[in-house]
Amino acid sequence: MAGVSNSKLFDNSTGILKKDACIVLVKTEWNTAIVDELEKGCLNVLHQHKVKKVVTITVPGAFEIPFAIKNYWSKATKKKRPDAFIALGCVIKGDTPHFEYVCRAVTDGVLQLNLLMPVPTIFGILTVDNEEQARERIGGKHGHKGEEAGITALKMIVLTEQQKNKIKES
Repeated sequence: MAGVSNSKLFDNSTGILKKDACIVLVKTEWNTAIVDELEKGCLNVLHQHKVKKVVTITVPGAFEIPFAIKNYWSKATKKKRPDAFIALGCVIKGDTPHFEYVCRAVTDGVLQLNLLMPVPTIFGILTVDNEEQARERIGGKHGHKGEEAGITALKMIVLTEQQKNKIKES
């Protein structure tokens, strides 16, 4: 099973993290207790790395996350556009196919954002069978997915900046 313990995610040797970054968190209202913990972990990492500005947007459900991100990006002036987005949510499987539809839609939506926008959108959405599995991912045996989303955003900002500089140099 994949886990943060067998990765180098929290190794910061990838470069100096951008201190004046602006990151937008988009979180859902569903499964609030879990999502709030994801947000807390994410914010702890961002504040620990002295991220200058964090904006939080709340949407009704996971399905609405891609729209909120795209809408924010298109309405922001060039000077106020964020360096990254982080999508936070928790979709717990029920008795109907709704779970599969929502998970597929939000996953495809985040993928499309990553392919079409010049800044990364980090997938911090839990797609789990039950609440116990969700709790295991907010500080339990599977780490803290909110913290992982925060550090992933910081690393992707560095990667984006490095690539932008390499293109300018060539």
